[in-house]
Amino acid sequence: MNQTIANTSSLLVPVTGSDGRDITIECQWIEPHKTDKDLLIFLHEGLGSVSMWKDWPALACAAANCRGLVFSRYGYGESTPRPHEEKWPVSFMHAQAGQALPALFKALDLENERPVLFGHSDGGSIAVLYAAMYPERVKAIAVAAPHIFVEDVTVANIENARQAYLNTDLPRKLGRYHSDPDSAFWGWNDVWLDPNFRAWNIEPFLKDIECPVLAIQGENDEYGSLEQIYGIRRIATQTELCIIPNCGHSPHRDQPDVVIGALSAFIAKLDRAHL
Repeated sequence: MNQTIANTSSLLVPVTGSDGRDITIECQWIEPHKTDKDLLIFLHEGLGSVSMWKDWPALACAAANCRGLVFSRYGYGESTPRPHEEKWPVSFMHAQAGQALPALFKALDLENERPVLFGHSDGGSIAVLYAAMYPERVKAIAVAAPHIFVEDVTVANIENARQAYLNTDLPRKLGRYHSDPDSAFWGWNDVWLDPNFRAWNIEPFLKDIECPVLAIQGENDEYGSLEQIYGIRRIATQTELCIIPNCGHSPHRDQPDVVIGALSAFIAKLDRAHL
């Protein structure tokens, strides 16, 4: 894709956390003046942030003719860092979907919106959970490389990431995208490598999803097999699959044009269905 769209500046939004703490969440709006268009909200992966998306959300919104909202979850990007002694529970993605997202939407006065969620990896799992918990509050979800259960290949590569963080310049690289890279990395890595996390499974939630679903995955995803998205479609039978050759765990980075094309077509069908 040759087009480049400059992202607008980020803002810090005060939010009350589920534990009563006052935190700030880094947010970035895309084309907010398009109030008559769908709102596309981007949920990042386990090491992601607003800046790590780069200009892909803006390109996706332009192609789909949507407004956009990108944000960094608590502990990521320029949002309030996670205290280093704080360990996330196995249920952290359930809490993100059930508590953190509604709190952010309330702070942004989005409680009456029915957005389209685009989630990558952990963000895809959070989108699945949100759509199941609040079916009336979401128009559709698109999930790229989501996790619905834990696989050996996932754990093995997260262990590899731990060794890279300890023994290479990965902390410095992550510092480009997070004010506190230790907060982001260890929050994610510790919980995924917790032995109790091996039993994590959100398949029981899939039956409660009522909205259209687009499930995207690369054939060469190093963090999960295609059973992740096949599993979504088996239960949420309205799911449309997009399987991409020559593509790893980050389809929007490995094959950006393909993902934007699939996402734009998916959103266009939503609009036609409401004519």
